[in-house]
Amino acid sequence: MTDILICNVDDGTVRRLKEKAAAKGTSLNEIAREALTAYVQPNRAELIEEAQRIRAMSPYSDVNSTDLIREDRDNDEPYR
Repeated sequence: MTDILICNVDDGTVRRLKEKAAAKGTSLNEIAREALTAYVQPNRAELIEEAQRIRAMSPYSDVNSTDLIREDRDNDEPYR
């Protein structure tokens, strides 16, 4: 884990962070970590873009998976 030192934080921001920490019964550091973690989480547009990128890596297949599952279930052979 890495330590980050943040300089020149506005007094009002520090006050609000301390208030949130006190209300939650946790430390100022924990509240700051939660805020940083929430800030770097991908937003909806980024998640959609990533899903489209992954989808583009797979070629289109017209195989119907329902038919394959049904065929496997109807097969009398024991597990292969």
